[in-house]
Amino acid sequence: MSKRIELLVIDPQVDFCDPKRGALYVPGAEHDMERLAKMIRRLKDKLADVHVTLDSHHYIHIAHPIFWRDSHGKHPPVFTSISRTDVEEGVWTPTVPGLYRRALDYVCKLEQNGRYQLTIWPPHCLIGSPGHTVFPELFDALTEWETRFAFVDYVTKGSNILTEHYSAVQADVPDASDASTQINTRLIQTLENADLVLIAGEARTHCLANTVRDIANSFGDDSFVSKLVLLSDASSDIPGFESHAQNFINEMAGRGMQTTTTTEFLA
Repeated sequence: MSKRIELLVIDPQVDFCDPKRGALYVPGAEHDMERLAKMIRRLKDKLADVHVTLDSHHYIHIAHPIFWRDSHGKHPPVFTSISRTDVEEGVWTPTVPGLYRRALDYVCKLEQNGRYQLTIWPPHCLIGSPGHTVFPELFDALTEWETRFAFVDYVTKGSNILTEHYSAVQADVPDASDASTQINTRLIQTLENADLVLIAGEARTHCLANTVRDIANSFGDDSFVSKLVLLSDASSDIPGFESHAQNFINEMAGRGMQTTTTTEFLA
């Protein structure tokens, strides 16, 4: 019996992948998408299912400049890091004062989970914007795959303005009142049926790394991790965060994650 192979593509969107139009362009991402598109066309019916996550933000968001201001009323420059101490000491405070306690609680919980300090990003993947769409070359390949009367499983994340949502499985700080920020059990249960899960997308430093970690952790033991196959030539890093990607690869390889390329897999 042939193996059930599924593909999980993390945030292959214009804002991450287009060097000219991307609000948060990841260097090399356009080439990742080109290689991935070629692989999808090559494998055709061998891919039993395809899942594509979509970062989906509002302009007002806790990780966008407009949410914060300093004592002079100025918003933070993009790529500013905001720590618990910064909020407690008033270096940065929410533009809407009534959100202070919620914001302070948020940065405290980020510090506790130890993944990332709050980073201010350029507004990106805004719902309804051109940057939210799938990179055209990949989209064309996905559409061709769908002509076999299969359906790409699009998974949206990130619309809650009060938490970051790097992982497609759950938000960095889940909101008890918002089910969309909590564990995506449907996605986990679907992937559980696969024999192999190919993984690609952007960026390896953030959304891809945390999605894979959360998938692995959701199964309770590492027997499932060996099903995960990172396509190393179909994912790139946000500059300045490369150590996060290397730590992720080292950690997950140690737990059994496999690595290959778009040209080597089933060549």
